[in-house]
Amino acid sequence: MHSMVTQKGGKLNQLEHLLPEGLLVDAAWLERQGYSRALRHQYVSSGWLVQPVRGVYHRHRSISSWEQIVISLQALLQYPVSVGGRSALELQGYAHYLPNSPDVRTIHLYTDKKLPGWLKKFSANAEFIPHNSSRFLSPVKQDEEELALDKSQAGTETTPLPGGILIMPWGQWKWPLVMSSPERAILELLDELPRNESFHQVDMIMEGLVNLRPRRLQALLEDAKSVKVKRLFFFFADRHRHQWLKHLDRKKISLGSGKRVIFKGGILDPAYQITVPEDFNAVQ
Repeated sequence: MHSMVTQKGGKLNQLEHLLPEGLLVDAAWLERQGYSRALRHQYVSSGWLVQPVRGVYHRHRSISSWEQIVISLQALLQYPVSVGGRSALELQGYAHYLPNSPDVRTIHLYTDKKLPGWLKKFSANAEFIPHNSSRFLSPVKQDEEELALDKSQAGTETTPLPGGILIMPWGQWKWPLVMSSPERAILELLDELPRNESFHQVDMIMEGLVNLRPRRLQALLEDAKSVKVKRLFFFFADRHRHQWLKHLDRKKISLGSGKRVIFKGGILDPAYQITVPEDFNAVQ
């Protein structure tokens, strides 16, 4: 009997180390770590684990922010997912948050893998919108070491990764939050035009992007497979004549051929052969 109690105590101590307070995991993760269904049930009954929705567990500290959910997906559950598009630009101060309802925040997640169904049920006042950016940009590659939660060197520095991805330390524990750099995020945002974003909003955001890194932009634009995104990028960049624009080597960036109807009923921009809203006077 004594050894069973010791064993259970050992398992709990181990879980305390494996599952930091404020993050969550799913049943499959616990199973892989050696925590059976019966043991999970026991921990929930005794109040050591909380089960907010079926198959999802966290310790008794509440999960109150969407960042905790995303960091759990990235660092513990190892989903190749990053915060991107408008959300990444908002987090880095380049876009004003536009609430679609006062209580629920919209978070744009980029991944080439299906996200778990429980995200819709347990959201910490956020609505997660999944996007597949690998349609037009190389998918995000993350390795476990970069996302280690207990990195002894965890500091306040943002770490750049290949493909225009950043790891930013978040919260008091400086947990790693993976997101698109402004250079990648603006391309992800442009992909949403005109269906889910307005030309006016994108234009305002682009106006503020004065400090983009030309080298990172060059690599992303050469890699991007979407002609629409690349033409829109240069259309908006030309309007604002940012300093970084002259450091891009346009000859290495393919813009395809022929016209593209992007905005139905719009006027044709002669430089990039795309249709844009009439109030974006195509001839500057």
